[in-house]
Amino acid sequence: MAKKQKTFRPKARVPKGFRDLSGPLLRSEARMLARIREVYERYGFDPLETSAIEYADALGKFLPDEDRPNEGVFAFQDDDEQWMALRYDLTAPLARYVAENYDGLPKPFRRYQTGPVWRNEKPGPGRFRQFTQFDADTVGAPTVAADAEMVMLACDCFEAVGIPRGSYRLRASNRKVLDGLMEEIGIAGEPGGVVHMTVLRAIDKYDRLGRQGVELLLGTGRKDESGDFTKGAGLGPEQIARVMDYVESGVGAEESDRKATLEGWRKVVGNSEIGFEGVEELAEMDALFTAAGYGSDRIEFNSWIVRGLGYYTGPVFESDLLFEVKDEKGNPVRFGSVGSGGRYDGLVERFKGVKVPATGFSIGVSRLLAALELLGKLEDEGQSAPVVVLTLDADRMADSQTMTRELREAGIRAEMYLGGSGMRAQMKYADRRGAPIAVIEGEDERARGEVTLKDLILGAEMSKEIEDNAEWREGQPAQVSISRESLVEEVTKMLARHGIHPHGR
Repeated sequence: MAKKQKTFRPKARVPKGFRDLSGPLLRSEARMLARIREVYERYGFDPLETSAIEYADALGKFLPDEDRPNEGVFAFQDDDEQWMALRYDLTAPLARYVAENYDGLPKPFRRYQTGPVWRNEKPGPGRFRQFTQFDADTVGAPTVAADAEMVMLACDCFEAVGIPRGSYRLRASNRKVLDGLMEEIGIAGEPGGVVHMTVLRAIDKYDRLGRQGVELLLGTGRKDESGDFTKGAGLGPEQIARVMDYVESGVGAEESDRKATLEGWRKVVGNSEIGFEGVEELAEMDALFTAAGYGSDRIEFNSWIVRGLGYYTGPVFESDLLFEVKDEKGNPVRFGSVGSGGRYDGLVERFKGVKVPATGFSIGVSRLLAALELLGKLEDEGQSAPVVVLTLDADRMADSQTMTRELREAGIRAEMYLGGSGMRAQMKYADRRGAPIAVIEGEDERARGEVTLKDLILGAEMSKEIEDNAEWREGQPAQVSISRESLVEEVTKMLARHGIHPHGR
């Protein structure tokens, strides 16, 4: 007798580094995105949707390495042997779009876009391979007024989603200032060299390690609490002193005064032309911030903004959420940055061969949503569960469908039970759906021209208080019989008692 072949059944599992999102979280995200979109629209930006897949050579530094592009992107080869990849961010597709449609676009071109991006990187806690970004960019504006607008836009977005003033800060700097500092202390060459990057990493750790820790990392190196040794940049005492003057410019000034920081930066860049240019650009931005009423309680100049300086060409800015909350285990959580941006004048040039100025800001949607959740700002604006219309007689399914349609036309969220079970199972289904009301039309109700409404919210509340089942059955406080003609009116009243109102009313 032939052995029965075992049927292969794949294991149901989400891929590593990815996740599924369910209804309540998606609705909260949609509300948050709608508020950000309102700000972007108010500033005059227009929406744009680009393809989720780009040719790999359009993704900037993520070009084919040897035989395939395998650093940071999910790539595959098309039937014409060209490498394609899921977009890594929303900026590279924007640069491709602008280059492709350059002659027909208004200059400056202002767009916003939201959508998922994919990164083929090692996942970790809170770090996923697919996540959502929400960007606003201005392409074709050469003045720093466009950069200043981006910073103010970011402030307005955070306040629009419910983060109060004082609980966030936009920190701004300028790639040119740091270039000027490096020039003054004798570190030449393009960013990306070993010494250059070691200095940047040291500066980035100032808020965590303090002055002494950064000095060690700028010098011979530092041993941490575990005994691990990190090799330093090998700078001399005078070089270290100049870097620390830069890092601590404005530190200790009242209200993180922007002018005090600028004055400190003017001293450290010395005679560097590029450094002086960067300071003056920030001074111009400061004047615009002040004129628009954005004080140092919202925007500050900060020396520690060093990430992305190999990409940005001028002003850079990063958000910082200042509040500390506790996670589900009671551990303190500080979110830090949930968005960043800056000027990137070289990206479109890759396609066009000429410089096209551009600046933008990108919000990390998932991180911001998680921060709002822990801050208690994801209030339930209440997409209520649907009213469930039971189907007790297969031959009268059309009657149930008619009642469902009437409720929907009145703006009431409603569904007709589409399973094949009896009344007990249907009521259990309504409970599991969280339905506020079950609509029942059995043979007896139909004969009387009535329907029965079960107030499931009130029923759940009353069942906690009434322990005697006999008293419960006798009282039936959460069940009423109404005329069939008054269905919409009575359901609306019952929902209103629980603060649920039909959409559009």
